[in-house]
Amino acid sequence: MPAFTTKEQEKLSVIEQAIAGTITNELAATQLQLSVRQVKRLKKKVRDGGKKAIVHQLKGKDSNHQIDEAIKEKVVTIIKNEYTDFKPTFATEKLEEIHDITISYGTTRLWMIEKGLWKPRKQKKGDYRSWRQRKEYFGELQQFDGSYHKWLEGRYCDNKGIPLELCLLASIDDATGKITKACFAANEGVIAVFTFWKEYITETGKPVHIYLDKFSTYKINHKSAVDNHELMTQFERAMKALEVDTITAHSPQAKGRIERLFKTLQDRLIKELRLAKITTPEEANIFLQKIFIPKYNKKFAVIPAKEGNTHKVLTTGEKKNLNHIFSLHEIRKINNDFTVQFKNRWYQLKEIQPATVRAKMAVLIATWLDSSVHILLNKHELSYFLLPEKPKKQASKQPPILTTHRLNWKPSQNHPWRKYPQNSSQS
Repeated sequence: MPAFTTKEQEKLSVIEQAIAGTITNELAATQLQLSVRQVKRLKKKVRDGGKKAIVHQLKGKDSNHQIDEAIKEKVVTIIKNEYTDFKPTFATEKLEEIHDITISYGTTRLWMIEKGLWKPRKQKKGDYRSWRQRKEYFGELQQFDGSYHKWLEGRYCDNKGIPLELCLLASIDDATGKITKACFAANEGVIAVFTFWKEYITETGKPVHIYLDKFSTYKINHKSAVDNHELMTQFERAMKALEVDTITAHSPQAKGRIERLFKTLQDRLIKELRLAKITTPEEANIFLQKIFIPKYNKKFAVIPAKEGNTHKVLTTGEKKNLNHIFSLHEIRKINNDFTVQFKNRWYQLKEIQPATVRAKMAVLIATWLDSSVHILLNKHELSYFLLPEKPKKQASKQPPILTTHRLNWKPSQNHPWRKYPQNSSQS
């Protein structure tokens, strides 16, 4: 007689009572939580085959769906050699994608736990936070941030062989969960951010809102900013010019989608870059655009609540001024000799200008993303040439103004207008 479990013994006892007629089939069915038809079948099986018939026929036998042991060993070997730091889900995807082995995530997880390749974590009990409802339309809200990390691990190092960090700038659409743009940059400074958003808006259009943190590139975190609403960063000024609303989050949890995106990318993207043998930021950016982002969006993006794209098209005026909008703006004053000092360089204004220019006037210095310098006075771009050194003080009195035509004034022989005639074009 086989060794019965407690449950099997109880089941056998009830069936024997039903066979003996001491209880009805209906009562036996109630006790065993089975149907009357099932009880009748069990009674017949016990009559024909004896007490052992109560035991399931597959007990102690291999499952018909059991995976061949050779496949298991092959999978475990591949994971040990190539995917030792992969999580079960990602390892399962790579087994199918690269090695043409299709098994379930649960199977991979069990095998990895069994071989000590994966240690399941206990679920942490944290503070409850209610999820903010997604926006309804694509383009209604872009969550944007940067993440510093050694994305290329030890394949991208300095002269001493120390792995270098890169900053991954990324935006994710709130309604769909799509990565709308991502690129590697040296830092999260204003030049990198301006380059990112100039490309984004040119390619995709203007989103309605951009949701970001209080990092200094995006928001002035100073007590005086509370009272002075015109005090803005370069980024806020550029977005205001394009009529794109910026929203600053007060905590990492508030912009949870971009935070979770970076957590996912620090797991998946690093390993994908490793498998693709990427060694430089340039190669990494090509891989991002052509391979990783399309694959990520296909797998993780969701359907928005409502159809439609709320990105706004650039106007003709915005297209014309885009280089100026995405440039660094600083204010300087014109000196008495009609030079402007900016970052230890001297810019000599030409004699003929598109508007009347006087000494001591404030001008706007706009440094474009291509590093070219543009001097503006009331939206008029002034003509200048770059001096090789600090100008010497002129013996003769300087003219009172510069205007749209030549002056009735003769400059001295050592005046920059005479001394550097070859610098006739703006630098």
